[in-house]
Amino acid sequence: MSSHDAYHPGAHQPADPAKTGHPRLQSAYDRPETAEEMTRRTFMTNATLAMGGVIGLFLAIPIVGSLIPDVGGGGESWTPLDPKGWSDLQASTDKAVQISINLKSKDAYLPEQGEAESVWGIKIKDPAKFQTARPDLFDKNGKVLPNGFPSGAQIVNLGFVIFSPICPHLGCHYNYDSTANKFACPCHGSQFDNEGAHIAGPAARGLDPLPLREQSGKASVEWIRYKPTVPDRLVISYTN
Repeated sequence: MSSHDAYHPGAHQPADPAKTGHPRLQSAYDRPETAEEMTRRTFMTNATLAMGGVIGLFLAIPIVGSLIPDVGGGGESWTPLDPKGWSDLQASTDKAVQISINLKSKDAYLPEQGEAESVWGIKIKDPAKFQTARPDLFDKNGKVLPNGFPSGAQIVNLGFVIFSPICPHLGCHYNYDSTANKFACPCHGSQFDNEGAHIAGPAARGLDPLPLREQSGKASVEWIRYKPTVPDRLVISYTN
């Protein structure tokens, strides 16, 4: 740095265009918009927003429509028993019979679907004895207790009782030991005698019955899913 610079601190500062006579070049940000340019920009902004709203509306209509549940979903329905299984139950003596069913369920948002399932049936030779063995199902007069079982339905019908295959403890599928003539759940060890009464394990109640009916020679059951872990039978749904 020269001695001249040292004594003149402002020597390197840019010259004032007004004093030098050279005007400063303006950028695009320095130029004021005309009324026509502002009108055009406002129009394009509003047009873009309007088009976006129209497109959003067309997309929203089918989406909202798909979220509206089918009013008919989840209602009570009857499921036919496999003819061979029904015949085996009729020919049985004191052993439980597993009967296949094609359980059809209709979700509120999906079309009807089928799923392979099964139920357990037993022949009731002495209804009074069965009522005594299952006080959780009947009152002292032999009437069905209204704790989750459909009103007017009979637990013992046509000389048989149909049990849900779901353990009332935590919802596992139990098995049947034909040698010991009892039902046993492999998940947590709950056990039930041949009439479905709870005899061991953590289950809070006996096996859950399902309504049975026969029309035109075809037997059907009404599928019911009960709330697990509680002593009373509380219906969760009539579908799978």
